[in-house]
Amino acid sequence: MLAELIPLALVVALSPLSIIPAVLVLQSPRPRPTSLAFLLGWIVGLAVVTQLFVEVSSLVGGGLDRPPPPWASWARVVAGALLITFGLYKWLTRKSSEHSPKWMSSFASITPPRAAVTALVLVVVNPKVLFMCAAAGLAIGTEGLDRLGAELGVLYYVVIAGFSVVLPIVAYAVSGDRLDPTLARVKDWMEAQHATLVAAILVVLGALVLYKGLHGM
Repeated sequence: MLAELIPLALVVALSPLSIIPAVLVLQSPRPRPTSLAFLLGWIVGLAVVTQLFVEVSSLVGGGLDRPPPPWASWARVVAGALLITFGLYKWLTRKSSEHSPKWMSSFASITPPRAAVTALVLVVVNPKVLFMCAAAGLAIGTEGLDRLGAELGVLYYVVIAGFSVVLPIVAYAVSGDRLDPTLARVKDWMEAQHATLVAAILVVLGALVLYKGLHGM
């Protein structure tokens, strides 16, 4: 299960809508409190959504301390095929994904409370992040783990999925304005290359999920 969670978390971690907002909040009028509020909202959002789908698994035949339900393998096959298809789509449309959405310009004047709320909202409204958290939660919830094992699984996923937001914010809290040129270069590079990276990760992730589903039949 841990091997299955890594690629799911990496899709979130390498998403431009994870990294670019984390860089932009560092350019707000109060970068340290604003970025830390954004980080808190992001981590809480990932954890809550993932845990929610762990609990949802019990409504569809899975759940903690139960053997994997019969549908789990078929669900992985379908999810794997969809991920591969979406990865190929991202590759074919990569030229149209080289710029940040216009709404990100509002980050220039964002406040700490708004940053925390924005991070929570981004977890829910970004289909890629929401789908990965849902897949991770269902994967954890259908493994037959006990409560402690499931909570550790959620923690494991959130740590990996959130590292790309944690890293620049914590680094800025320590180093301050000296990181501004580096962060600007990271933002520009992510805008130019993120579609290719995400496409590759989605295809690899889809292949892994598809293989696990076929192997479990």
